[in-house]
Amino acid sequence: MIVFAVSLAVVTYIDRVSISFATPAIQHDLGLDDRQMGWAFFAFGWAYALFEIPGGFLGDWMGPRKVLARIVVWWSFFTAATGWAQGFASLTTTRFLFGMGEAGCFPNLTKAFTTWLPAKERVRAQGITWLSARWGGAFTPPLVALVMGVVGWRHSFEIFGCLGVVWAALFLWWYRDNPLRNARLNAAERDLLRHSATLATGHGDVPWRLLAHSRAVWMLCWQYFCLSYGWYFYITWLPKYLREGRHQEIASAALLGMLPLFCGGLGNPASVLAGARLARLTGSVARARRLMAYAGFAGASGFLIFSTTVRDPLLAMIAIGLASFANDLVMPPAWGAAMDLGGKYAGTVSGAMNTWGNIGGALAPLVNGYILTWTHGNWNLTFYVAAAIYLLGIVCWMFLDPVTAIEASAG
Repeated sequence: MIVFAVSLAVVTYIDRVSISFATPAIQHDLGLDDRQMGWAFFAFGWAYALFEIPGGFLGDWMGPRKVLARIVVWWSFFTAATGWAQGFASLTTTRFLFGMGEAGCFPNLTKAFTTWLPAKERVRAQGITWLSARWGGAFTPPLVALVMGVVGWRHSFEIFGCLGVVWAALFLWWYRDNPLRNARLNAAERDLLRHSATLATGHGDVPWRLLAHSRAVWMLCWQYFCLSYGWYFYITWLPKYLREGRHQEIASAALLGMLPLFCGGLGNPASVLAGARLARLTGSVARARRLMAYAGFAGASGFLIFSTTVRDPLLAMIAIGLASFANDLVMPPAWGAAMDLGGKYAGTVSGAMNTWGNIGGALAPLVNGYILTWTHGNWNLTFYVAAAIYLLGIVCWMFLDPVTAIEASAG
């Protein structure tokens, strides 16, 4: 299960991040300015946000097997179709439809983790998955540079689109929503997963009213908004920042562009290890998750501000890389909380959290595009705004119970 999750996370971020490095070429060939490119980024983020809850709900109702296989094929097609864009309208429409497909990915993987893994292994699984996702994105810039150098940006999207189709075929062949129905599990594995497998039953009875009135759910959603707003810069405007704000050539921009996502990937296992140790020291999983979230948000804000004070491009990117590392310290606590709060509704709850996160992620590149246009390329202002929003995430965690299931808290 982890192998499938890791490989899909890598494919997801290759497909998602590739457009950021191709942005200068796309803008040149299609004649787009920064505001129009911002709207293309926004279209993906907005669709991704809108379809998170429906995607998570479908996983709870139908099971991840059917849902993941279908949506991966869907977004793989529109990854390829990005290379067929002829102008602003077609590019924006394609990115919106691409975002619709990707929206169901991580909520359905979260649902699969709740049924295929014992409770004590789920946060570690999230950490491994997000490490892989970030590193998939980190190594995308040099990969895209290599492929684009050979076949151009249009055909590179077609090549990347093929990866998801292969994954979907293998997943459909191997995966079963109920792990006990997979003939390859041995007796010991069946005993280990007998309790988790009870959460696999498809259902449509999501307690929407309970979710809507839960302070924990709202705080979980808003903290992810704050987290995603700053992070989306790394998969949208970062290559252009390196080219124009730091005056780097294509090759050096590709290498420096790896740092934020590479460092972010390291933040996930670091958070899992530190969180486990804090839980033992404090005797409280909830307190450990809050402390990791506080450290992550404060560090992400501080390092972003620091990056605006240095002139050396490498030092600035190291600071931004550390901001990304701190950003991802929050990821395992957040997704662990989504699984614990949601229980058998983990797909829907994690979908709600990711919806709010990607509303923030959709707004960020759009806002940044307008900031750059109005201020004639003031990159520092985009960092100040993101740093301030990061600090609001700390406030959300002060009011979040990250361990108590929604049904238990209501009862």
